[in-house]
Amino acid sequence: MYAIHCTRPDITFIICKLSRYRSKSNRDHWKAIARVFSYLKRTINLSLFYSNFPAVMEGYSDASWMTSSGDNKSISWWIFSLVRGAISWASKKQTCISYSTMESEFIAMTTTGKETKLIRNMLFDTKL
Repeated sequence: MYAIHCTRPDITFIICKLSRYRSKSNRDHWKAIARVFSYLKRTINLSLFYSNFPAVMEGYSDASWMTSSGDNKSISWWIFSLVRGAISWASKKQTCISYSTMESEFIAMTTTGKETKLIRNMLFDTKL
């Protein structure tokens, strides 16, 4: 979890998918975990890099409507960058069922707005 939250956002999706099967894992799940470790070993020199660009925060969000046929819930995601480096990102299943693509996008924008407010308050408290 440290890797996906602090240094390697590129493995967030697969780790979140695999974590759903931690109590009922089978051989295919263990093969996928081995592939993730192999990928991390091959890409050990990749990392987040922050440089001297203007301190402008950018944020992006999106939603995919009803990706799971089991519970009919959509997935929201967002990413925020500061000086061209990712500072916050997430991909989460929405807590309620949306009945249209637009509704799932509004839910994603609401959760992204909450994260924006949290990051903004944190940046005001930090000297850049």
